Amino acid sequence: RDKWSKKMDFLLSVIGFAVDLGNVWRFPYICYQNGGGAFLIPYTLMAVFGGVPLFYMELALGQFHRTGAIPIWKHICPIFKGIGFAICIIGLYVSFYYNTIIAWALYYFYSSFSSTLPWASCDNPWNTPACTNYFGRRNVTWTNFSRSPAEEFYTRKVLEIQKSGGLYDVGGMHWELLLCLFLIFTIVYFSLWKGVKTSGKVVWVTATLPYVVLLILLVRGATLPGAWRGVVFYLRPDWGKLLSTAVSV
Repeated sequence: RDKWSKKMDFLLSVIGFAVDLGNVWRFPYICYQNGGGAFLIPYTLMAVFGGVPLFYMELALGQFHRTGAIPIWKHICPIFKGIGFAICIIGLYVSFYYNTIIAWALYYFYSSFSSTLPWASCDNPWNTPACTNYFGRRNVTWTNFSRSPAEEFYTRKVLEIQKSGGLYDVGGMHWELLLCLFLIFTIVYFSLWKGVKTSGKVVWVTATLPYVVLLILLVRGATLPGAWRGVVFYLRPDWGKLLSTAVSV
Protein backbone atom coordinates (compact mmCIF):
# COMPACT_ATOMS: atom_id res chain seq x y z
CA ARG A 1 0.00 0.00 0.00
CA ASP A 2 1.06 3.59 -0.57
CA LYS A 3 2.67 5.46 2.28
CA TRP A 4 2.34 9.06 3.35
CA SER A 5 5.08 11.17 1.84
CA LYS A 6 5.42 13.22 5.02
CA LYS A 7 4.44 12.74 8.64
CA MET A 8 2.76 16.13 8.56
CA ASP A 9 0.46 14.93 5.76
CA PHE A 10 -0.73 12.09 7.99
CA LEU A 11 -1.10 14.39 11.00
CA LEU A 12 -3.18 16.91 9.05
CA SER A 13 -5.29 14.09 7.63
CA VAL A 14 -6.07 12.88 11.16
CA ILE A 15 -6.88 16.43 12.28
CA GLY A 16 -9.14 16.92 9.26
CA PHE A 17 -10.92 13.67 10.08
CA ALA A 18 -11.54 14.80 13.67
CA VAL A 19 -12.62 18.38 12.88
CA ASP A 20 -14.82 18.86 9.84
CA LEU A 21 -17.83 20.72 8.55
CA GLY A 22 -20.02 19.46 11.38
CA ASN A 23 -18.03 21.44 13.94
CA VAL A 24 -18.77 24.65 12.06
CA TRP A 25 -22.31 23.95 10.95
CA ARG A 26 -23.87 21.17 13.06
CA PHE A 27 -22.42 21.35 16.56
CA PRO A 28 -23.66 24.87 17.52
CA TYR A 29 -27.23 23.91 16.60
CA ILE A 30 -27.09 20.60 18.49
CA CYS A 31 -25.57 22.29 21.54
CA TYR A 32 -28.30 24.95 21.62
CA GLN A 33 -31.13 22.45 21.13
CA ASN A 34 -29.92 20.16 23.91
CA GLY A 35 -29.46 22.47 26.85
CA GLY A 36 -26.69 24.90 25.97
CA GLY A 37 -23.91 24.61 28.53
CA ALA A 38 -25.51 21.49 30.01
CA PHE A 39 -24.93 19.68 26.72
CA LEU A 40 -21.16 20.06 27.17
CA ILE A 41 -21.24 17.59 30.09
CA PRO A 42 -22.46 14.49 28.18
CA TYR A 43 -20.52 15.65 25.12
CA THR A 44 -17.24 15.77 27.07
CA LEU A 45 -17.92 12.40 28.73
CA MET A 46 -18.66 10.70 25.42
CA ALA A 47 -15.63 12.33 23.78
CA VAL A 48 -13.25 11.20 26.56
CA PHE A 49 -14.60 7.69 27.15
CA GLY A 50 -16.03 6.92 23.70
CA GLY A 51 -14.95 9.12 20.83
CA VAL A 52 -11.23 9.54 21.51
CA PRO A 53 -10.54 5.85 22.45
CA LEU A 54 -12.40 4.58 19.38
CA PHE A 55 -10.64 7.14 17.23
CA TYR A 56 -7.25 6.01 18.54
CA MET A 57 -8.19 2.32 18.14
CA GLU A 58 -9.16 2.90 14.50
CA LEU A 59 -5.83 4.62 13.79
CA ALA A 60 -3.85 1.93 15.60
CA LEU A 61 -5.56 -0.93 13.76
CA GLY A 62 -5.13 0.79 10.41
CA GLN A 63 -1.43 1.48 11.02
CA PHE A 64 -0.73 -2.03 12.28
CA HIS A 65 -2.53 -4.07 9.61
CA ARG A 66 -2.14 -1.54 6.76
CA THR A 67 -5.44 -2.61 5.21
CA GLY A 68 -8.79 -0.97 4.50
CA ALA A 69 -11.98 -1.00 6.53
CA ILE A 70 -13.33 -4.23 4.99
CA PRO A 71 -10.34 -6.62 5.03
CA ILE A 72 -9.10 -5.49 8.44
CA TRP A 73 -12.01 -7.20 10.18
CA LYS A 74 -11.10 -10.49 8.50
CA HIS A 75 -7.79 -10.30 10.37
CA ILE A 76 -9.49 -9.48 13.68
CA CYS A 77 -12.49 -11.80 13.45
CA PRO A 78 -13.92 -13.05 10.13
CA ILE A 79 -17.47 -13.07 11.47
CA PHE A 80 -17.24 -9.29 11.98
CA LYS A 81 -16.43 -8.47 8.34
CA GLY A 82 -19.91 -6.97 8.01
CA ILE A 83 -18.68 -4.10 10.19
CA GLY A 84 -16.29 -3.12 7.42
CA PHE A 85 -19.08 -3.05 4.86
CA ALA A 86 -21.22 -0.99 7.24
CA ILE A 87 -18.37 1.52 7.64
CA CYS A 88 -18.13 1.94 3.87
CA ILE A 89 -21.90 2.36 3.52
CA ILE A 90 -21.95 4.97 6.30
CA GLY A 91 -19.05 6.77 4.60
CA LEU A 92 -21.05 6.77 1.34
CA TYR A 93 -24.09 8.27 3.07
CA VAL A 94 -21.96 10.91 4.78
CA SER A 95 -20.31 11.86 1.48
CA PHE A 96 -23.72 12.42 -0.12
CA TYR A 97 -24.86 14.42 2.91
CA TYR A 98 -21.81 16.65 3.36
CA ASN A 99 -21.09 17.17 -0.34
CA THR A 100 -24.65 18.42 -0.79
CA ILE A 101 -24.12 20.97 1.99
CA ILE A 102 -20.82 22.05 0.40
CA ALA A 103 -22.68 22.42 -2.92
CA TRP A 104 -25.13 24.78 -1.18
CA ALA A 105 -22.16 26.76 0.17
CA LEU A 106 -20.70 26.95 -3.34
CA TYR A 107 -24.04 28.21 -4.63
CA TYR A 108 -24.09 30.90 -1.92
CA PHE A 109 -20.51 31.83 -2.84
CA TYR A 110 -21.54 32.21 -6.46
CA SER A 111 -24.62 34.27 -5.52
CA SER A 112 -22.59 36.61 -3.33
CA PHE A 113 -20.88 38.14 -6.37
CA SER A 114 -24.02 40.09 -7.28
CA SER A 115 -24.03 43.84 -6.61
CA THR A 116 -26.93 43.43 -4.17
CA LEU A 117 -27.01 40.29 -2.07
CA PRO A 118 -30.15 38.32 -3.00
CA TRP A 119 -30.83 37.40 0.64
CA ALA A 120 -30.73 41.03 1.81
CA SER A 121 -34.04 42.26 0.38
CA CYS A 122 -37.62 41.22 -0.33
CA ASP A 123 -37.67 42.58 -3.89
CA ASN A 124 -36.84 39.29 -5.62
CA PRO A 125 -39.19 37.12 -7.74
CA TRP A 126 -39.14 34.28 -5.20
CA ASN A 127 -40.17 36.43 -2.22
CA THR A 128 -43.69 36.25 -0.79
CA PRO A 129 -45.83 38.88 0.99
CA ALA A 130 -44.75 37.29 4.27
CA CYS A 131 -41.15 38.40 3.64
CA THR A 132 -40.13 41.02 6.21
CA ASN A 133 -36.98 43.00 5.58
CA TYR A 134 -35.26 44.14 8.76
CA PHE A 135 -31.94 45.30 7.29
CA GLY A 136 -31.23 48.93 8.17
CA ARG A 137 -34.61 49.40 9.84
CA ARG A 138 -35.47 50.01 13.47
CA ASN A 139 -39.25 49.66 13.65
CA VAL A 140 -40.09 46.29 12.14
CA THR A 141 -43.39 44.52 12.72
CA TRP A 142 -42.64 40.80 13.12
CA THR A 143 -45.42 38.22 13.37
CA ASN A 144 -45.59 34.44 13.50
CA PHE A 145 -46.06 34.43 9.72
CA SER A 146 -43.09 36.69 8.95
CA ARG A 147 -40.16 35.28 7.05
CA SER A 148 -36.73 36.85 6.70
CA PRO A 149 -35.20 37.45 3.25
CA ALA A 150 -32.42 35.00 4.09
CA GLU A 151 -34.91 32.24 4.97
CA GLU A 152 -36.92 32.73 1.79
CA PHE A 153 -33.76 32.78 -0.32
CA TYR A 154 -32.75 29.41 1.12
CA THR A 155 -36.15 27.73 1.03
CA ARG A 156 -37.66 29.25 -2.12
CA LYS A 157 -34.62 30.06 -4.29
CA VAL A 158 -32.01 27.47 -3.33
CA LEU A 159 -34.24 24.52 -2.41
CA GLU A 160 -37.38 25.64 -4.29
CA ILE A 161 -39.62 23.83 -1.83
CA GLN A 162 -42.65 25.70 -3.16
CA LYS A 163 -42.40 23.50 -6.28
CA SER A 164 -42.58 20.30 -4.25
CA GLY A 165 -45.77 18.66 -3.07
CA GLY A 166 -43.98 16.31 -0.66
CA LEU A 167 -41.91 13.15 -0.85
CA TYR A 168 -44.10 11.84 -3.66
CA ASP A 169 -43.48 14.98 -5.73
CA VAL A 170 -40.07 16.52 -5.12
CA GLY A 171 -40.36 18.99 -7.98
CA GLY A 172 -38.09 19.58 -10.94
CA MET A 173 -34.32 19.62 -11.30
CA HIS A 174 -32.44 22.65 -10.05
CA TRP A 175 -29.68 22.77 -12.63
CA GLU A 176 -27.55 25.34 -10.82
CA LEU A 177 -27.40 23.16 -7.70
CA LEU A 178 -26.76 20.09 -9.85
CA LEU A 179 -23.81 21.83 -11.46
CA CYS A 180 -22.43 22.84 -8.05
CA LEU A 181 -22.81 19.29 -6.77
CA PHE A 182 -21.11 17.87 -9.86
CA LEU A 183 -18.22 20.28 -9.38
CA ILE A 184 -17.84 19.28 -5.72
CA PHE A 185 -17.81 15.55 -6.52
CA THR A 186 -15.27 16.20 -9.28
CA ILE A 187 -12.97 17.98 -6.82
CA VAL A 188 -13.38 15.14 -4.31
CA TYR A 189 -12.60 12.55 -6.99
CA PHE A 190 -9.39 14.22 -8.12
CA SER A 191 -8.41 14.68 -4.47
CA LEU A 192 -8.56 10.91 -3.91
CA TRP A 193 -7.84 9.26 -7.24
CA LYS A 194 -4.15 8.66 -6.46
CA GLY A 195 -4.66 7.77 -2.82
CA VAL A 196 -2.50 9.38 -0.17
CA LYS A 197 -0.27 10.98 -2.82
CA THR A 198 -3.01 13.46 -3.68
CA SER A 199 -5.08 13.45 -0.48
CA GLY A 200 -1.92 14.16 1.51
CA LYS A 201 -1.61 17.47 -0.33
CA VAL A 202 -5.31 18.33 -0.18
CA VAL A 203 -5.45 18.02 3.63
CA TRP A 204 -3.17 21.04 3.91
CA VAL A 205 -6.25 23.03 2.88
CA THR A 206 -9.15 20.92 4.18
CA ALA A 207 -7.61 20.36 7.63
CA THR A 208 -6.63 23.97 8.28
CA LEU A 209 -9.64 25.69 6.68
CA PRO A 210 -12.14 24.78 9.46
CA TYR A 211 -9.86 26.36 12.07
CA VAL A 212 -9.47 29.48 9.96
CA VAL A 213 -13.24 29.72 9.50
CA LEU A 214 -13.87 29.15 13.22
CA LEU A 215 -11.34 31.85 14.10
CA ILE A 216 -12.93 34.32 11.67
CA LEU A 217 -16.41 33.58 13.01
CA LEU A 218 -15.15 33.94 16.59
CA VAL A 219 -13.56 37.33 15.95
CA ARG A 220 -16.51 38.56 13.93
CA GLY A 221 -19.07 37.35 16.46
CA ALA A 222 -17.15 38.75 19.43
CA THR A 223 -17.06 42.23 17.86
CA LEU A 224 -20.81 42.44 17.21
CA PRO A 225 -23.01 44.54 19.52
CA GLY A 226 -24.45 42.47 22.36
CA ALA A 227 -22.12 39.54 21.64
CA TRP A 228 -21.66 38.68 25.33
CA ARG A 229 -25.41 38.57 25.92
CA GLY A 230 -25.74 36.25 22.95
CA VAL A 231 -23.07 33.90 24.34
CA VAL A 232 -24.75 33.85 27.75
CA PHE A 233 -28.14 33.12 26.16
CA TYR A 234 -26.62 30.39 23.98
CA LEU A 235 -24.70 28.61 26.76
CA ARG A 236 -27.20 29.12 29.61
CA PRO A 237 -27.54 25.58 31.01
CA ASP A 238 -30.92 23.87 30.79
CA TRP A 239 -30.37 21.05 33.28
CA GLY A 240 -33.71 19.47 32.45
CA LYS A 241 -32.33 18.44 29.06
CA LEU A 242 -29.96 16.02 30.83
CA LEU A 243 -32.96 13.91 31.82
CA SER A 244 -34.42 13.89 28.31
CA THR A 245 -33.80 10.88 26.05
CA ALA A 246 -35.23 12.53 22.95
CA VAL A 247 -33.01 12.83 19.88
CA SER A 248 -32.90 16.30 18.30
CA VAL A 249 -32.66 16.54 14.52
